[in-house]
Amino acid sequence: MRLFHFSDDSDIAAFEPRAVRVPSARAPGREWLNGPLVWAIDADHDFMYLFPRDCPRILLWAKPETLETERRHWLGDWRAVAYVERHWLERLEAETIHRYEMPAEGFEDLDDAGMWVARRRVIPLERTAISRLDQEFAPRRVELRVVDSLRPLKGLWNTSLHVSGIRLHNARDWEQAG
Repeated sequence: MRLFHFSDDSDIAAFEPRAVRVPSARAPGREWLNGPLVWAIDADHDFMYLFPRDCPRILLWAKPETLETERRHWLGDWRAVAYVERHWLERLEAETIHRYEMPAEGFEDLDDAGMWVARRRVIPLERTAISRLDQEFAPRRVELRVVDSLRPLKGLWNTSLHVSGIRLHNARDWEQAG
């Protein structure tokens, strides 16, 4: 198993546990996830972080219980889909991010979209600079879909698909989505 952490910082020698910047509502007993941790993502889900840090995006893929009609409609032949607002495309084409490979030892599986956490300092194994982020999706069998607004996709949370929204508070008109 391979674990990664993505950052716009190219010079991280060690990852220190830290609390999340914006705490999330957590299920009872899981409030500790807002506390000091080092976060990582597994290789199957790394596409979720092939974006500039503040880029709002919606990511979806089929779950075992996903209805076939929804899978075909939303995913077609793709393993997953990543939606991004059009005005972020230039940054996807121009910015470089850094993928740090993390040692798997000491990480706990959250059983949630490939996320893992460590409660201690982590020294990365290696760093890889990734440019032309827009070209990183297709080799992973993920379709990058560029849309004018993420707002019309709000209803995806009512489907049988897995839907993840990241940095949606940065989307142009998300707060109006009601």
